[in-house]
Amino acid sequence: MRRVLRALLLSVIVIIVAFVAFAYWAGGASWRYPHDTAAPVGTSGNVNVDKARARGAEVGEKVAVAASKVQETVDEAAITSKIKAKMVLDDSVKARAIDVTTNGSTVTLSGTVQSPAEHDRAIALARETNGVTHVIDHLVIRPGEQD
Repeated sequence: MRRVLRALLLSVIVIIVAFVAFAYWAGGASWRYPHDTAAPVGTSGNVNVDKARARGAEVGEKVAVAASKVQETVDEAAITSKIKAKMVLDDSVKARAIDVTTNGSTVTLSGTVQSPAEHDRAIALARETNGVTHVIDHLVIRPGEQD
């Protein structure tokens, strides 16, 4: 059993050495010439540092603006979701009949409700949600309408 393990270990070592030697002789090893200082691929070797910094600052600014817009969209979606969840959990409001849209911290409610009490409750749920500063009411009261 020991002879088999030794033979197996020796075979693995020989294979590893063969791969390393082949990579070295084939020129695929990047560590072969560590003192080589050729220009990176894709450049002429002449780099205008000021131009590169200006371009980097411009790209950085665009990324910051995009990140800000994404964060604003995420915040709006969170507010909309909170309001819809409150309406779903409230027995006096039919959440399916009410559309909630958020623009910044302004929420717009539209759709139909069946009573003034349902209307008032839907508006109250939107107003008491964190992050909401203004609620625009486009709800229509239509008694007896089923969805």
